[in-house]
Amino acid sequence: MIGFLEGELLEKGPGQVMLKVGGVGYRVLIPLSTFYALPEPPARVSLLIHTRMQEDALNLYGFSSQEEKELFQQLLNIPRIGARMALNILSGINPGEFAEALAQRDFRRLAGIPGIGKKSAERIVLELKDKKIAPGGPRRPAAPGEGPLQDALSALINLGYPKNLAEKALDAVRSHGAETLEELLRQSLKWLSK
Repeated sequence: MIGFLEGELLEKGPGQVMLKVGGVGYRVLIPLSTFYALPEPPARVSLLIHTRMQEDALNLYGFSSQEEKELFQQLLNIPRIGARMALNILSGINPGEFAEALAQRDFRRLAGIPGIGKKSAERIVLELKDKKIAPGGPRRPAAPGEGPLQDALSALINLGYPKNLAEKALDAVRSHGAETLEELLRQSLKWLSK
């Protein structure tokens, strides 16, 4: 599964970009927040990717921040919320505002997003009320070289390590020269087992 792409931004439009990586052009669907964060083509950029396989398509969804990607994935777990609606939500509200609306049970704020009605807003709040939504930080594309770090952090969290402990481990091993995904993971796991 593709989790990160870094390459040359060939085309940029609201809703999708074309990213050239190793001689291959990838069409990546994006929310408006990521669109605004990207520079004008041609430029070298990095995107966090969510790969979604369906019966008739393989779609790549790109995000400028880990918070956006995580919120997108949480939205996909809600019944009757598809990828298109999840992108609309991210286009209409940033993760920090979403977390605040969720904490305050602000159905009206969510229902104000195009394509989201009152019933959908209520279902979203009901489904995500017990989930931790990370407040969004500043929006920006991942810098070159951050991909392996983000992938390693995601892998450690998926293995069950708390985010703050995984970040400490990655900071420690990066200070000792670990750069590739394999080095970051191997050395972080050693550090965490101490």
